[in-house]
Amino acid sequence: MSSSDAIAFRPVRHAGWLIAGILLIAANLRAPITAVGPLLGLLQQHFALSSSAAGLMLTLPLACFALVSPLAARLARHAGLERALMLALLLIAGGIVLRSTGSVAALLAGTCVIGCGIAGGNVLLPSLLKRDFPQDLTRLTAIYALTMGAASALGSVCAVPLAGALGWSWALAAFIVLPLVALLAWLPQLARHTLPNAAAAATGTLWRSPLAWQVTLFLGSNSLVYYVVTAWLPAILAANGYGVAEAGNLHGLMQLASALPGLLLVPLAGRIRDHRPVAASMSACTVLSLVGLLAWPQAAIAWVPLFGFGTGAVLILGLAFVGTRVSTPQQAASLSAMAQSVGYLLAAAGPIVMGRLHDASGSWMAVLVLCALGAVLMGVLGWLAGKPGRVVGMVGG
Repeated sequence: MSSSDAIAFRPVRHAGWLIAGILLIAANLRAPITAVGPLLGLLQQHFALSSSAAGLMLTLPLACFALVSPLAARLARHAGLERALMLALLLIAGGIVLRSTGSVAALLAGTCVIGCGIAGGNVLLPSLLKRDFPQDLTRLTAIYALTMGAASALGSVCAVPLAGALGWSWALAAFIVLPLVALLAWLPQLARHTLPNAAAAATGTLWRSPLAWQVTLFLGSNSLVYYVVTAWLPAILAANGYGVAEAGNLHGLMQLASALPGLLLVPLAGRIRDHRPVAASMSACTVLSLVGLLAWPQAAIAWVPLFGFGTGAVLILGLAFVGTRVSTPQQAASLSAMAQSVGYLLAAAGPIVMGRLHDASGSWMAVLVLCALGAVLMGVLGWLAGKPGRVVGMVGG
């Protein structure tokens, strides 16, 4: 039996502990960043930042996602998936501490460190699921996306009350709980120290594959739209008469709604063969929610969760495509790195560019229109990427 076979047929008693560790890592992959959204107005006032400068709070980690993602797969090949994920958690914890020390320089530097850690988790978790749970990939992807969204929702709801009671720095520091708990749960996995197969995916072929680009841009367009709205939804709501606490609660509702598609996809995962209708319909939900926010912002209680639901479903589908459109864990890591790198490079420009557009126009109308157009493009890409098939010509594994 090969080493990869031994991993695939590990004792069942270890599977539950491994899944718990995976879910706790997933809880760290959004909340430390998205919880900044409800506090952006407070940070703008405290540091006298413009909208475009405040947008750096989300642009910087997204840029780190793009730059670090290609390195994460290489690190895993040398150190093993388990140790690489442990390093990702340590970076998230260290970045949270640094970000909370009180200066604007530390705020930006800590945000970058958190982004580097999250990038590692984003790239390596799909590869880990492909390696250890190849027969249950879509279902477990939905469960970890559900966990990621639920943690993000809790963070968004708690951020404003914590800042009101303790100050913004302690509110952001409170998120240290997430990586610390995940680190404790992940420690037993270090005993495995499994190195991926030396054979890697044919990266050059991957970057020439139309299907790989469709998956990449499907995830990338979703990230662009999602992070723009995540950054500026409280400000958009405030411009339409909502209070700070109410906007923070709606922001949390959006994050919670982004987790709900996982509840539907868990039981349906094994029955869906053609993902095109799901990708197109969820993209349509996203378009409708953005048009609704533009035309009838007073009904944000309906539009905000619809946006979260649509983008959350697209994220789950995109992550599942990373595993189901390839044949081996090594290929999954390579496609994940490509999707994260290119996709988040696109998304990184979103918050700061849209912040500048608002500063120049004095209105959020153009921002919402552009996001709606991005969601239309997302639907087209989802229809292409959702067709059953695999990346042709890849070797390795």
